[in-house]
Order: sequence, then structure tokens, then C-alpha cells
Amino acid sequence: MAAEPGIPCLWMRGGTSKAAVFLASDLPSDEMARDRLLLRIMGSPDPRQIDGIGGGDPLSSKVAILSPPSRGGADVDYLFLQVFVDQPRVTAAQPCGNILAAVGPAALERGLVAAQDGVTVLRIHTRNTGEVAQAVIQTPARRVTYYGCAEIDGVPAAHAPVQLVFQNIAGAVCGAMLPTGQPSDMIDGIACTLIDHGMPVVLMRAADFGLSGQESPEILESMNDLKARIEGIRLQAGPMMGLGDVQAQSIPKMALLAPPCCGGAIATRFFIPQRVHKGVGVLAAVSVAAGCVTPGSIAHPLAQLPQNDSFRIEHPSGLTEILLEREGPHIHAAGFLRTARKLMDGLVFPAPERLA
Repeated sequence: MAAEPGIPCLWMRGGTSKAAVFLASDLPSDEMARDRLLLRIMGSPDPRQIDGIGGGDPLSSKVAILSPPSRGGADVDYLFLQVFVDQPRVTAAQPCGNILAAVGPAALERGLVAAQDGVTVLRIHTRNTGEVAQAVIQTPARRVTYYGCAEIDGVPAAHAPVQLVFQNIAGAVCGAMLPTGQPSDMIDGIACTLIDHGMPVVLMRAADFGLSGQESPEILESMNDLKARIEGIRLQAGPMMGLGDVQAQSIPKMALLAPPCCGGAIATRFFIPQRVHKGVGVLAAVSVAAGCVTPGSIAHPLAQLPQNDSFRIEHPSGLTEILLEREGPHIHAAGFLRTARKLMDGLVFPAPERLA
């Protein structure tokens, strides 16, 4: 059998995640054929993804597909795909704010958008939700630079900043910020806030599970009874949020909350959904920040609300800053600063097709 040709691929870090970035024109147009190919490229299903470029972790088994804009008011289309590590599944059910930070630089690298001198402002159409985000990319002399002084927790060293701003992302996936119409619901005896302000999330008090909310990801990963209980809540929350049967989906994310201890607004431990996040997804952090300012939510009484618009969300790797433009509980826009870096540019060769 002749070897398959290589496929052009950018391997990018965006925020605290990594993704293989492709042009849509370089992949099959049929979704099923595309997903089968991506599983082979990433090395799934296999806990180590040893025969692909995935890193054996949900945070490094991601794909971004870029194409010319399909709607007015946008410069580039972005489709995010989560490739499951140990299951033969690919899903577009959720967006990813970390990888969004890599989309602007990648679009410029691939010539989908022309760079301006100094900074380039791109409008990115996130096809997963239909929302448009504004990204500000550093482009001195009309070239993308990854060098700068911006630092984010969870990433060593400083890099060029990527500023991202969303408007009107309340209910981006579920159709409403509070899909049940209530700031709090009871599921299996646990008070939960079901919220979607960029990412569907179930907010719960860590104390209700006998936890401090400061446990390490490794400790939480070892607590199989806890994980089973949280998964049971998630499976019930999915239909309540209008997501249907979520057993095979990567949403909603599950967040254990506690009062802050490191100068932030609130402390978080996330299940994404079966693995414990070593940090926090930025769109999930936006949903937590929105919960902090929502009266009656699980987050509201636990939070130390800032005097300004900057919400610092605590997580195992440090703090993530979320900016909310708001009047009281009403949020006009949400933004955050990330960094991104090109790690590799070349051809990727998919593993052979598995025989039935």
C-alpha cells in the first residue's frame, strides 16, 4: 500500500492548550471522513496517543480548522474540534477560548488575512456557536511576532499578547445564560447553577462534596467515587440545559467552587468533564465570572467581587484574568488576554487505517 501524502499542519499553542491547525481546504469536506482522518492524525483512541501527534491529554488533543469567512462582519471562520484521547470520538459541541488565541496568528501565517503594520485586528467567526470575537495580534513590520512581555499562568516565560473580546455570548451554546431560568437548581441533593456565558458549565460548591476546593488535580483524579457522583450530576444537567443526552459530549464542564485564597475572585477546580483540568478554560472562566455577579447563583456568595471589571479566577496553575464590561449583573462584553506560539509548521502523516 502506498504511503498517504502529508497534510499541511500548524502545531500551535493557544493559551494553556495545544492544537493542530488546518485549512479546511486541506481536509475532506465530508465530516465523517474528516473526523476519521483526525483520529488517525492525533493517534486516538489510545491513552498515550503514541502513534499520533496528540499528547495523551484533552488539553493537547485539539484541532482548529480555518477557512475564509462565511458571514459578513468576519475575517476568518474557525471551527474547533475536540478529539477524544481514548475514545474514537470527535466533537464540535463546544468552542475553545484558549485555542481561539492561536486562530488569529495562524490565519495570518496561512495568508487568510493580510497583516497590518503594528497590530492587526481580526474578527473571528466561531462556527461552533456563531459568535464573532475580536482578536488583536501583534504584527510589527506586517509579520506575526510571538515575542513579548505578556505572561499567563500555566505557560512558562513571556510572549506577545493576544487580546480577545466577545459581545453577546450569553447563551452561546444553550440559548440562554441560565438555561433553566433559575440561578440555582437541585440535582441529586446538590445545589447547582447551570450557566452558559460562552461555555456551558455546572457550578457547585466544593464544600457540598466535603472538599476545600484547594485539592490538587492529582488528588481529585484519584477520587473515583467523587468523579462518578459528578458525572451523574452532569448527565442530568445536560437535558436541563437543552443539550440533550451528554454522555458522549464534552459539555457541560463541571466546576467545584470555593472562596478565593490567592487574591482572586473565586477558586475553581474543573472537570472537563471526566478528567480534572490542571488550569481553567478561558470561556469556562468567563461563565464562572458571570456566575459571580448573578444574584442567587452558587458562585455569588462565595466570590470576592472586584471593584473594577477585572475578575481573577483562581485555578490549580494560578489565576486567569477575565474582563467583564457590565452594569451590575448585566454583562455587555467579556474579554481576556492570552498568548499563543507557533510550535511547528510542516506536514503531518496520519497513521494507517485500522482494519475492521
